Amino acid sequence: MRNYCHTSDSAGISHIYQAPCMHLPPLTRLLFGNKIFASIPLLFVVLLLPCAAAVAQSSEDCQACHNDPEFTMERRGRTISLYANPATLKMSPHADLDCVSCHTGFDPENIPHKENIRPVRCTSCHQDAPMEHQFHAVQLSLARKEGTLETACKQCHGTHNVLPLDNPSNPFHSSNMTESCGKCHPDVTSHFAASEHGKALSQGVTGAPTCISCHTRDVTGHQGKLSTLEIKRLQEDLCLECHQDNPDVRKRMGPGVSFIQAYEKSVHGMALKKGNPDAASCVDCHGSHDMRKSYDPESRVHKQHVADDCGQCHSDIMKEFKESIHGQAIARGNYDSPTCITCHGEHNILPVDDPNSPVSLQNLSRETCSPCHSSLRMSEKYGFSASKTRSYEDSYHGLALRGGSTEAANCASCHGVHNIKPSSDPTSMIHKDNLVETCGSCHPNANTRFATGRIHVVEDDRDEDPLLYWISNIYIILIVVIIGGMVGHNVLDFRKKAVTKLKVRRGHLPHHSAGSTLHVRMTLNERIQHATLLISFTVLVITGFMLRFPDAFWAIWIRDLVPYAFETRSLLHRIAGVAILAVSVYHIWYLAATKRGRQLFLDLLPKWKDATDALTSLKYNLGFSEEKPRFERFSYMEKAEYWALVWGNIVMGATGIIMWFDEFFLGIFTKLGYDVSRAIHYYEAWLAMLAILVWHIYFVIFNPDVYPMNLAWLKGTLTEEEMEEEHPLELERIRAKRKEDGVQEDGDMIDIPTTPED
Repeated sequence: MRNYCHTSDSAGISHIYQAPCMHLPPLTRLLFGNKIFASIPLLFVVLLLPCAAAVAQSSEDCQACHNDPEFTMERRGRTISLYANPATLKMSPHADLDCVSCHTGFDPENIPHKENIRPVRCTSCHQDAPMEHQFHAVQLSLARKEGTLETACKQCHGTHNVLPLDNPSNPFHSSNMTESCGKCHPDVTSHFAASEHGKALSQGVTGAPTCISCHTRDVTGHQGKLSTLEIKRLQEDLCLECHQDNPDVRKRMGPGVSFIQAYEKSVHGMALKKGNPDAASCVDCHGSHDMRKSYDPESRVHKQHVADDCGQCHSDIMKEFKESIHGQAIARGNYDSPTCITCHGEHNILPVDDPNSPVSLQNLSRETCSPCHSSLRMSEKYGFSASKTRSYEDSYHGLALRGGSTEAANCASCHGVHNIKPSSDPTSMIHKDNLVETCGSCHPNANTRFATGRIHVVEDDRDEDPLLYWISNIYIILIVVIIGGMVGHNVLDFRKKAVTKLKVRRGHLPHHSAGSTLHVRMTLNERIQHATLLISFTVLVITGFMLRFPDAFWAIWIRDLVPYAFETRSLLHRIAGVAILAVSVYHIWYLAATKRGRQLFLDLLPKWKDATDALTSLKYNLGFSEEKPRFERFSYMEKAEYWALVWGNIVMGATGIIMWFDEFFLGIFTKLGYDVSRAIHYYEAWLAMLAILVWHIYFVIFNPDVYPMNLAWLKGTLTEEEMEEEHPLELERIRAKRKEDGVQEDGDMIDIPTTPED
């Protein structure tokens, strides 16, 4: 038969304890378990209690009552269990403690023990708990204020059923923590469980974070002690602890450590380091509890959502991008289309003016736009021309940027940056109605004809650009035929003259000793004209091809050697162009206004004899004839070179002026006229340079009759022997003239050079 213990508190509220009194301690059972002694005066009880308390209260004594599952009490109409399961206590890390180690501040012999039982003070042992549980700052603050800190502990950890942290049944074991925290934070838990961190945790992946992996520090700032800047720096350090410093995490990551570290040197990382609280941190872009891999459609950094993610800070740019051809393609689910990170990078986003940024002025076209727009796969898939990037690279703008220009237009200059739209869109910068304005942003004198014609042209596209196609191909044929003919001619000439020189040296042929008379070949005036031509032509070749081939080793060497190489190149090219045109104009005056000049012009005119001399020379060099051609003042070789120079100066001068004053001439000849001029200028430059190298340099330096050099361009004279070899007919005429004038010495005819009238 069950006994019931009755008592009342000071407020007069009756408490009924249902318990088997036979299990009570002896003194307690004597006093309260027997009705006979229930009326003993309270004073007697008080006198006896100190004696009872002298005996230490053990857990077994407590279990005498609290081991009964039906042991309850009623308080304010509620039934409260007072059962303490000993099996549960044995599994607890507190198993070695007596009940009174935690439950203190009362006399266990009192039934009930005390009117207001002092709550268990967990912090009497766990003194560091408040510091380690800063993520529950609100609960800690309220608990301290109301003196119920232990209540906050019980809400999460329980009471007698506390388990060691390494016990899989512990609510805060890594496998259970998400669910346990989710009892109070259900919305956060659902996001975390679906995140990459949550999935890794549920799969038991080593290094996977739990709630407290991050929240042991004030990463949300809910305590109100940290500024936004401090919170973001704390978040960054926290992410790097795993993604940079934890080897278990690193080996499972696709990107390497350098990819993660790049954030610190990015525009966002540097801004955060400099104290900008608005700078994007890891959490701003990747999220916190909902972090997912980029290929997950729900990820904030999935291609579908990147613009929205970046738009948290760059809202105006996001709006522009979503209206662009790229943004609309992304919205349709076309993930071949670029988004923010495709162009700007991910962790390594750099300022636009940083030369290492993929969207800097020099890098945008080649490193950002070209990989997609020059792709054969992409062009076939979406039906655009892959040659447009090549046409830009070969244009003045593209070459100038590669050469170091800081002002030339790149793709974005014409097509826009984030607002790129097709040319058919009336709001596009490259729509036909907007081209004048677009071009005018750099060329203020642009008019309607300025923008008339194809923008992206390639010389090898016969269908799209037939005129340029034929010009380039005709020039290539001319270069191959003319320069090839020159090479063949010089090889034969060199062989014949070299063999003859060897025969003379070995005594197979007699050596003819000529006189020591020097003959005037070039006056000082003519040598100055030649020097001006030589210097200006050399500068034009170097500075011109430096623009056309900016990546050539010698062009890079010059750029590294000369500060502001591109601006210097452009200026020098124009100065040399003016110089060569000026000396050409002067030469025309010289030919017309001086007696020697007029005779020079007459002597340089082509004659039928030049054709016969060329044929005779060919037969002689091939060994078909023993007759050596005899030349006048100028051979067919020198005449061909002179008139080629005249033609080249006219063509190069005219096309060069058109390109120099492009705004004016584009307004007259349109873009097509400019492109034709540019093509002719380029191929004519090749023809002129190769002709000088193959033809002129050979006859002045490598010709066996004059080697190591014909010094007429320096000293102005030729020796008697050189005259006999190169200009025998002129020498005969000079000798005949001297003989007629009676100029003799020791019976030998002596040619005394005189300075011709200028």
